[in-house]
Amino acid sequence: MQPVFVLVHSPSVGPSTWHPVAERLTAAGHRVRVPSLLHIGAGAPPFWPGIVDAVRDDLRQLPAADPVVLVAHSNAGLFLPAIRAGLDHPVAGSVFVDAALPDRIGPTPVAPPELLEFLRPMAVDGRLPRWTDWWDEADIAPMFADATVRRTVVEEQPTLPLSYYEQRIPVPDGWDDHPCSYLLFGPPYEDLAAEARDRGWRVACLPGAHLHQLVDPAGTAGHLIDLAGQT
Repeated sequence: MQPVFVLVHSPSVGPSTWHPVAERLTAAGHRVRVPSLLHIGAGAPPFWPGIVDAVRDDLRQLPAADPVVLVAHSNAGLFLPAIRAGLDHPVAGSVFVDAALPDRIGPTPVAPPELLEFLRPMAVDGRLPRWTDWWDEADIAPMFADATVRRTVVEEQPTLPLSYYEQRIPVPDGWDDHPCSYLLFGPPYEDLAAEARDRGWRVACLPGAHLHQLVDPAGTAGHLIDLAGQT
């Protein structure tokens, strides 16, 4: 049975970052789910159980026997082991897209110390600005295909609490008991792609900025199909 692609967006942005790729996968004959994690920051820590629940609840619309391919972008990669461990559906593969990698053993911090040092001065009453407001215009503009896409993504973004980035995510033993792979867009994720290769995973590169799935959804979809072994 052909697996269902489950496109997991970074909680720092929103599900619209995956919608163009979902459309290309659907047009190619694949089933796709794009769970929304936009409500996560409204709760209290720890946040990771709510992310697992959101993905599991979204997949309840599928028969329990249907296999899935988990696809995680950016810091959603850190939650993928917990998501995999919390699902009832069989996981046929996992693809990390320009994503952070979970530590091999033990809990993984969402943000390294240097990122927390960068974020803490931005917090107002414990909440951060939207992700695109962290960076200069020269960094943000190339990530979007056009003004309409940019407006959709920017307006959808949550204002997450600083405590979201201070949490540590469990890494259940044996979570990677299935084929895993990595799709690199570009800097600063080259070292993570190299780490994925060191772990014995397949690695592919589609050069672009961090939200390149919005700029080249067809190319991204093609790589996902290939990395998931669905060609």
